[in-house]
Amino acid sequence: MRFFSFLLLLCLSATAFGQSAIIRGNVFDEETGEPISFGTVQLLGPDDLNRGENTDVDGFFSFANLPVGDFTLIVRYVGYDSTATAVTIARESQIEYKRLTISVDGGVKLETVSVSARREQARSDVAVAKVTFSGEEIMAIPATGGEPDIAQYLTVLPGVVSTGDQGGQLYIRGGSPVQNKLLLDGMTIYNPFHSIGLFSVFETEAIRSADVYTGGFNAEYGGRISAIVDIKTREGDKKKFSGLVSASPFQAKVLAEGPIKKLDPETGSSVSFLVTGKRSLLAETSPNLYGYAVQENFFNLEDSVDAKDIGLPYDYQDIYGKISFVGGNGSKLNLFGFNYTDDFLVPGVANLDWTNSGGAASFNVVPPSSNVVIDGVISASNYQVNLSERNSTPRSSSIANYVAQLNFTYFGDGASFAYGFDYNGLNTNFTFVNPVGITFEQEDFTTELNGYVKYKKKIGNLIIEPGLRAQYYASQNAISIEPRFGMKYNASTKLRFKAAGGLYSQNLISTQNDLDIVNFFSGFLVGPEGTIFDSNGEATDDNLQKAIHAIGGVEYDVNKDITVNIEGYYKGFNQLIELNRNKLSAQDANFIALDGVAYGGDVSVEYRKGSLLLASNYSLGFVTRDDGFEEYPTSFDRRHNVNAYGSYAFGKDQQWLAGFKFNFGSAFPFTETVGFVEEPDLSTNPITPNVLTGNGSLGVLLSGDRNGGRLSDFHRLDLSLQRTFNFGESSRLEITASVTNAYNRENIFYVDRISNERVDQLPILPSLNATFYW
Repeated sequence: MRFFSFLLLLCLSATAFGQSAIIRGNVFDEETGEPISFGTVQLLGPDDLNRGENTDVDGFFSFANLPVGDFTLIVRYVGYDSTATAVTIARESQIEYKRLTISVDGGVKLETVSVSARREQARSDVAVAKVTFSGEEIMAIPATGGEPDIAQYLTVLPGVVSTGDQGGQLYIRGGSPVQNKLLLDGMTIYNPFHSIGLFSVFETEAIRSADVYTGGFNAEYGGRISAIVDIKTREGDKKKFSGLVSASPFQAKVLAEGPIKKLDPETGSSVSFLVTGKRSLLAETSPNLYGYAVQENFFNLEDSVDAKDIGLPYDYQDIYGKISFVGGNGSKLNLFGFNYTDDFLVPGVANLDWTNSGGAASFNVVPPSSNVVIDGVISASNYQVNLSERNSTPRSSSIANYVAQLNFTYFGDGASFAYGFDYNGLNTNFTFVNPVGITFEQEDFTTELNGYVKYKKKIGNLIIEPGLRAQYYASQNAISIEPRFGMKYNASTKLRFKAAGGLYSQNLISTQNDLDIVNFFSGFLVGPEGTIFDSNGEATDDNLQKAIHAIGGVEYDVNKDITVNIEGYYKGFNQLIELNRNKLSAQDANFIALDGVAYGGDVSVEYRKGSLLLASNYSLGFVTRDDGFEEYPTSFDRRHNVNAYGSYAFGKDQQWLAGFKFNFGSAFPFTETVGFVEEPDLSTNPITPNVLTGNGSLGVLLSGDRNGGRLSDFHRLDLSLQRTFNFGESSRLEITASVTNAYNRENIFYVDRISNERVDQLPILPSLNATFYW
């Protein structure tokens, strides 16, 4: 614990960071009260002082180390008129807060802004292996059922691989799902995607922004060794009651929002609410509309059951609510809770259901007399999953999570210093019986105590961002010291070089395996406390999962409309822990240790001009594991992946929106079948079974070349066309026609080894969606 004492001393010394005059504030949309994220704020002052900053996701900005004198703040944001305001600093230690608003039709017009907020953010942030997008961007590309969803949007990002429409998971630059952390307003969501794989638990219209770190993330994030997806929701409408209702053959949803205490235009204070809910309609609609999409051999139904009568057996329901208290100086408190459920049911064959519920309080405090911003979250959640199958024993898993987190950020002249602490309590429970009848049952209670420091400094055209994180895992009695580093060099206004890397660790493991092709069930465990042997047969120093990241790249603005991004990456998974599902006796180890590597590169091109968006990316990836016996590719080792997507708004008042999305992925690996063998029934006489009269089950002999075969390539085109009908100033109806898998490509899902029957992904799925906003 000496390191944590040193860390605390170092952080307390930050109170002296930038003890001088400060001008800070927030920028909001005058009409809606929503913060202006990544806008440009310019400060003009005495002695030709001229500084610039970008607002953060909450619209916050800060200028420190200022002399006494008169200043002018100028705010610019694409699509809005600029505005200017005067500020006077009368004494050296003065801290002045300004709440600024900008409007599309109002404000002080200064000049046309030609550089987008996205470009400004790219020049001021390190942003290595990072993609930032909003809910509006998710809604700009085609979606299955005409229902834009982050689950479908993530698949078009470079480095992200999806294994399928049904039960598919997302793998990010070589990391499996358990190695990727998904945050909702600072709260970990353990299963964000429904069984059908096309929809997440989140409502697109409630998302303010999402940051996807495909690797090399800095010290403020921890507890995962591959990637971070950080989603932030917006507050409810602060001025009027509004909402939406939506329906399609896939689902129905509703969103309602409004003020509890209306926005005070003088002080900026308000209290508002936001409530969302959606429910699957597939059980009611798919037998009639999409009966052709169901393959009987996928469910292995009895002869008396018709798959078309079942349809697509995916049922889910998501409810989310949030109350926001916003103060006049930028401080705010959010209280939110959720209940997400999912049920995959094929009568007589299988039933998988899970529930994820929780609640949290997140806050942001801007003290009036201190150069610090404080934010944090206190949360509790529970995830429970159960699976029962025909001819198989039930499986169940649960994880309860309790988190308390506190962060401090200080701002200086072209610099910032941040540190934070968090407590993470976990209770996991898992029960499983393997194919030879060995029962595995484990319940664990553990605690993680974490702390970090991060410094960001702009030195001329160079931006550096070193960080350090310490993770204490109580169940392992181990401390992981994890240095992180990021940098960007603005070689010119168009050309930028960047790099990032660090050490990473985690204690959470999944019951899934990197050899799984189809697996709807995902349980969780914390790292075991007993002895585990690595791939060389030696006992591991600890039972943590560990990785090292190294990422480098270049960004180039070809012109004001076209941006090119190129990145190469390496992830060394120095130690991975997996459940030993080949355990043959009670004496065999419950867990095994292995290692692996993921490396490759991405090229992305984006064209934005007016209402036209065109984007494409290509990813080359290699993902392998080594268990000491052999090195083999994982089941999600996709060598080549290509995405192309775009949208175009046209017509009077741009009431039409057309979009397309195309994905090509090279074949996934699998272990080939070489033969079959009878497996005698050992339940009645395990010592001397009668091999002459016994009627054993049919077993499969697999090739010794693990994952040595490849399935077939995947490619799919999705199209959409949307028409908007406006009714007055605040009401509108959007009708969206969409086609998923437009040319009905037969993309393989898997092949049943016993029957040798092929099961495909979803075929062509036309749909019509209607959404009414008020």
